Amino acid sequence: MKLRETIGCNWLDYGWRLFGTGLSFACFGVGGILLSLSLFPLIRLLSPDKDTTRRRVQRAMQAIFRMFVWQMTTLGVISYEVSGRERLAGRGQLIVANHPSLIDVVLLIALLPEVDCIVKQALWRNPFLRGPVAWADYIPNSGSAEELVASAAARLRAGRSLIVFPEGTRSVPGQPLRMQRGAARIALAAAAPVLPVTIDCNPLMLSKHQPWYRVPPRPGHWRLLVGDPLPAARFNGEPEALAARHLTEFLLEYFSRSANGLPQAAPAQAAPLTPNCTMP
Repeated sequence: MKLRETIGCNWLDYGWRLFGTGLSFACFGVGGILLSLSLFPLIRLLSPDKDTTRRRVQRAMQAIFRMFVWQMTTLGVISYEVSGRERLAGRGQLIVANHPSLIDVVLLIALLPEVDCIVKQALWRNPFLRGPVAWADYIPNSGSAEELVASAAARLRAGRSLIVFPEGTRSVPGQPLRMQRGAARIALAAAAPVLPVTIDCNPLMLSKHQPWYRVPPRPGHWRLLVGDPLPAARFNGEPEALAARHLTEFLLEYFSRSANGLPQAAPAQAAPLTPNCTMP
């Protein structure tokens, strides 16, 4: 009885969501391998040039992540809501978000038909994933910081949007946010608008040091709040290092204030959402 009270839900519901979470990630992993050996090479083969390949692969990535989000919501594992989605439609934006959970990037890419990402260099050594991430023209986090900033800024100046998590990794629950200066340096180098996306999950699941099988008492509910573009240009009159520091502090204050200001989700909000225009 005590264990059931700790879980906070009936055993059937808990077991179903545990099964649904495991099934979703199993399908994601196996499906990713199969698509890397079939769909993505076919896209590359049928595309006349590198830019067309990039656009088609990124759109395929969005469709795959949409399906993954749809599966998790249909199974009752998660629910979500998005506010300010229309602000994501702009081109050449640096989309900056906090990073509380494992599927934050999945939710963001599912919202965007074409967007660049900075991904781990290890993916280029993965025999199944190195093709798709290269054809999508994602940016590896290898090389020097200067090279990474220059490459990212060039994408923004070319009118391509980019997702960056300034924390570099998932937030540690219960600890203050910590942000690196890379996102600020990229924004300043490209003179690009910074579009903040505050991500909140309640109850928290798939956080740092939290395994996938530790499901919460009720489905995790994600809220994505797309804010107004932040005035990064106001820091351009300062020396580069100082400007990056001040912009990073500005972002840190923004996300800390924005996250704290989000109202708590109601416990009754457990039913999965259908994949409509709120989440593509």
